[in-house]
Amino acid sequence: QVQLVESGGGLVQAGGSLRLTCAASGRTFSSAAIGWFRQPPGKEREFVALISASGGILSYADSVKGRFTLSRDNAKNTVYLQMNSLKPEDTAVYYCAARTLPVLRLGPEEYHFWGQGTQVTVSS
Repeated sequence: QVQLVESGGGLVQAGGSLRLTCAASGRTFSSAAIGWFRQPPGKEREFVALISASGGILSYADSVKGRFTLSRDNAKNTVYLQMNSLKPEDTAVYYCAARTLPVLRLGPEEYHFWGQGTQVTVSS
């Protein structure tokens, strides 16, 4: 079991930055890949980024590549999503999720545990 809590969302102007935090509890965190997903208003949930259990493998959606950076600190059971050069189209509820199987996957249906989400709003 992994319990996840996101924080760090808020309102920011276009071009600004936010850092989202995903704090986890549970003994399996260090062996779980963590994915970030977002759900814009009226749209389906979409993949943003993932980091492998060791932190050695990273993957980003094309829409955020070069602007978002994912990192993790297994000693603190925490994953960070640094978001720079934010755009209005980044507005969404952002979720972190854990996948406890070894093969990395991008689809939200492949993740077993979810946080409650944090709202990010980027004004133009």
